[in-house]
Parts: sequence; C-alpha cells; structure tokens
Amino acid sequence: MDSPPYTIKLPGEEAQIPYIEEDVEYLDYAYDADGYSVFMITDTPDPQEREQLFCAKLRQCSVIFDFTEPLSDIQYKEIKKNALQEMLDYVGNNKNVLSQPIYGEMFHMVAVNLFRTLPPASTPFGAEFDPEEDEPTLEASWPHLQLVYQLFLRFLESPDFQPNHAKKYLDHVFISKLLDLFDSEDPRERDLLKTVLHRIYGKFLMLRAFIRKQINHAFYRFIYETGRYNGVGELLEILGSIINGFALPLKEEHKTFLAKVLLPLHKVQSLGVFHPCLAYCVVQFLEKDSALTQQVVRGLLKFWPRTDSPKEVMFLNELEEILDVIEPAEFQKIMIPLFQQLGRCISSSHFQVAERALYYWNNDYILTLMRDNGQVLLPIIFPALYRNSKRHWNKTIHGLIYNALKVFMEMNQKLFDDCFKQYKIAERQKKEKMRERVNAWTKIHKKASCNPAFAQLAQDFRLGYDLREEELYYGSDTDMVDDDHPDINETPRGDKKEPIAGVTEAFKQNLKLEEEKNASKNPPRADRPLIRRKSELPHDEQKARMLEDHRKTEIIPGQAISAHAVDPVTGLSQAGAAHHHPHVVPQAPPSSRSELPILAPLESKPSVSAKPPNLMSMSGANRDKR
Repeated sequence: MDSPPYTIKLPGEEAQIPYIEEDVEYLDYAYDADGYSVFMITDTPDPQEREQLFCAKLRQCSVIFDFTEPLSDIQYKEIKKNALQEMLDYVGNNKNVLSQPIYGEMFHMVAVNLFRTLPPASTPFGAEFDPEEDEPTLEASWPHLQLVYQLFLRFLESPDFQPNHAKKYLDHVFISKLLDLFDSEDPRERDLLKTVLHRIYGKFLMLRAFIRKQINHAFYRFIYETGRYNGVGELLEILGSIINGFALPLKEEHKTFLAKVLLPLHKVQSLGVFHPCLAYCVVQFLEKDSALTQQVVRGLLKFWPRTDSPKEVMFLNELEEILDVIEPAEFQKIMIPLFQQLGRCISSSHFQVAERALYYWNNDYILTLMRDNGQVLLPIIFPALYRNSKRHWNKTIHGLIYNALKVFMEMNQKLFDDCFKQYKIAERQKKEKMRERVNAWTKIHKKASCNPAFAQLAQDFRLGYDLREEELYYGSDTDMVDDDHPDINETPRGDKKEPIAGVTEAFKQNLKLEEEKNASKNPPRADRPLIRRKSELPHDEQKARMLEDHRKTEIIPGQAISAHAVDPVTGLSQAGAAHHHPHVVPQAPPSSRSELPILAPLESKPSVSAKPPNLMSMSGANRDKR
C-alpha cells in the first residue's frame, strides 16, 4: 500500500482498514471477514450521515494497491473493490445523492486512482500492432480501475449532476492528464476513457475549445515527433461525433484541423489500426462543406502509398466513400489527377489493388459521373485498361477490365474507337523512340570499342565486350507495348534484326594482343599434369571414417572371394562387382552372415580411405582383367 492503514477494532480481532487521511475523526463502520461493509450507505436513515459515510468511503478508496504482487494485501484489495461496487450501485439506483461535498471527494478519488505514469511500450518502435493477431498488454490493476471509471461515468451521467459544482475541480490540468491516459495499451481503459471524455465535452461548454486543442497536440506529437500513440482510434471516434455537430459555415480552426491533422494522418505507418474512423471524419467534413473536396482529394493523392499495397486498398476504399458524397461540380475539379491515379492502380501487379480500383465501375453514382465526363476521362483511363486486359497475370482482373471496357464502349462507341486509334499511334511512337535510343547507344559503343584502352577497361570493370540489345531496353517502358499487334511489337520477318556485335576489327586485334601478353606472363608448366576437378557432394569426415571402420569389420580375414559367387544387389559376381564397382565392398558368403551386403556411401568418387580389393584372392581371369 502507498499510505499507512487506518486501524479500527473488530469483534475478537484487530483489523487494518486502508485510509488515505491520517488526521480524521473516527468513523463508526467496519467490514466483516469477507470484506463487505457492516454499515451500508443505503441502510443509513439520516441523509447527513449517509453523505458523511459516502465521502468516507470515497476517501478510503483513494488508497492505491500494488497489483504486481498478486498475493499482497488481498483482504484490503477486496474491501476497496466492494466499496467501489457499493458506491456504484448507490449512485445508479438513487436520486438526490450528489451533494456539493461529494464533488470534491469524487474528483480527488478519481485523480488518485487514474492519473499515473504509464509503463513503457511493450512493442518495439516501428512495429505495427495488429489487433487481430497481437495480444494487447492489459493493466494489472484493472479490477479497481474498471470500477473507478464506471463510478465516475455514472457520476457524470447522473441526473443530479451539476456542472457548476464540478467546474472548479474539472480544470485544464485534469483534462490534460485525462488525455494522457489515452496512450494506455489496455483497450478496455481507452474505451471507457472515450466515453468519459465525450460526456465531459457534452456537459462543459467552456472546456470544448481546450479539449479540441489538446487532441490536436496529441495528434501533432504522433504525426511529426513520436510516431507512436495508442489512442488515435478512440480520439477519432470522439471527433467523428464532434464534427457532426459543427455549425456552418465552418470555422478556420476546423479547416486547419482537417489540413494539418486529418490529412497527414494518412501517411503514418499504423494507418490500418484507425483508418475506418479517420475516413469517417474526412467524409463528415465533406458532408458539412463540399468546397473542401478538392483539398481532400489532392491531399490523398499527395500521401498516396507507393510500395504498401494494403495501404493502397485503404486509400481506394476511402476515395470511393468520398466520391459517394461528392458534388458533380467538385468532381470536375479533381477528375483528371484522380483517374490518372486510378490508371496506375489498375496497372498494379498486386491483384487486390487492381481489383479494388476496378470495383469503381460497379458503383452507379460513379458511373454516372464517368458518363457525364466521358470525353475527358476515357482517353485518360483507356491505355491502362486496354494494356492490362491481356498483360495482367490475374484472370479475375481480365474479366473486370472487360466489363469496364464494355461499359465505355456502350457509353460512346465513337469515342471508344478514337481512343483505340490514339493508343495505337502513341505506342508506335514509343516504339520508334526506343529504336532511336538503341541505335544511338550502338553508335556510341562502336566508337568506344575502337579505343585501345577499351579492352583493359572492360576487363577491369568486368564489363561485357558485346553490347546486348536487352541491356538497352532494361528499365524502359517496353512492357507498355501491346504484344498482340505485329505492327507495334514484332519486327517483320524480312527485316529481322541481327544481334548487335559492337566490336570492330581494331578491338579484336587489341583483345588478341592482350591475351598473348597474359599468356607470356603465365606460361603453362609442362611438369604439372592437367587434372579435371570433379564435383563432390559435401559429407561429414567423421561419419565417413565410422562407416569405413564398420565396413572393415564385415570382411572376414583370410576368406577368399569366389569368382562364381553372385552379388545379390548388383547381379554380378563378387569379384566382378569389386572390379566394375569399386564402391561395393566384398562381403562374406551369405551362409556365414545373414545381413544384406553393405554399400558404400553414394559419392561422386571413391573415398580416399577405402581399401582396394584384394587382388591375390581373385581368380586368374579377373586378375588379368584387372
């Protein structure tokens, strides 16, 4: 316990009741052996004594216990828990129970129990918390904290609650410390905090601006400084209901909040944890003021992810929600950059990104907007649709693209044909530009190969002597060319290209001189035989020795091997098997041992330590062959 206990006499024993105040008058109430109060608040007939008993129990519940040691102060923890539960029932089931002295005791008890230093984060910095897979870190003292939160919430929601009596205790310091608790890793605590802060925001009008300001500061620290904050989702849920109540026209403070807080929140790493709440807040702003649509859409395109495919899917979901509430006049302001980004998403190799972008064609309102602005949108989106209709690896994407092209074709057949012709012309120009690039680099390479130092530089930098055409196309946009039309992609048979040599006669002579010079420096030695090195499977030397010792014990000393004995594994005579297959170790006759013949390990060459066959024990014919 953090404070000394208050001692009273119980029948037959002396018990210690935790009490935070030392110099207070004696309270004539006690608890039984199970921790339940002998004097209940509801059983006290006198209202003044009931108020004193309520305040006394609030002071008594201001004692903090250490829950890191489960076996310490078990009796007193139970006493505090029962007292909190008793006061919770008393406030919820009775009227006219909140007198003015109770306000100070209540806020003091809540501050002592809730305002504490939070432990450091259990997850490493940069690691994203997944609520579906990761287990949250729970607060050890939750049995008491839960009752304190519920008592305070019921206190705020009571019909007897008077904001005028509470405003001198509910100051800016109290609000700041309450907002600091949103960084707790326990989701149960953050959920109750969300409800408590929402009730305070609704009942205390003079604190609303300060609460919004402190929430902004929490988001600023999260976005621009720490990158870690656990209560973003809960605060966005509160802001969703707050934004819904904004009066029109919107204040500059609210527009600044949208531009400096809500839009930059899209770039954080842990967006997936709170994205639904964030998208709801953004849509609420657009429903309040449609003139903010251009700013919001351009902000999303600014923070659009480049390498995070799940994040791209989130952006596409939010963008569709925005298009559902957009005005036609505002759509015309952002449709060009918007559909350029949609074209890049359709061309994405990640099929979920392409699939989510193509689902826009299933939205009736978006189709209406496309139909009204088809002259501008179809030339933008057509190349991505036509190119990926046959080049994308996922068959589902092919079907979705076919449906989108069919919609455009039915929408305006003449415009569709014009877009197809423009696409073919653009691809042909791109192909010609690529050929010019290849020819230019070929000329540069031929000129460079005439330099006598070219061979040495190529050798020093480990460069190839020949210029390959594939290297010229590397990193270009050749994948953008449709391979189903020979007039664009395929070279006619009569004009087939030869591989680019890139090496002139002068370069060949320089190369030959360099090789002769190197050969004169390192002449081959005649006394050194040329040995072809064979590949060998990796093996353990210790195991090889153990297997060799085991094979040695299988050979019976002095036993001659008959030339007519047939090996049951190879089908040859044992002598012939020893001659043709050095890996096979000569074995004793089957009559002397019942085991099968033992084979040497399957290696690419015989082991060095293996013994050669005994030639003296072989027959003459086999020895002559040997």
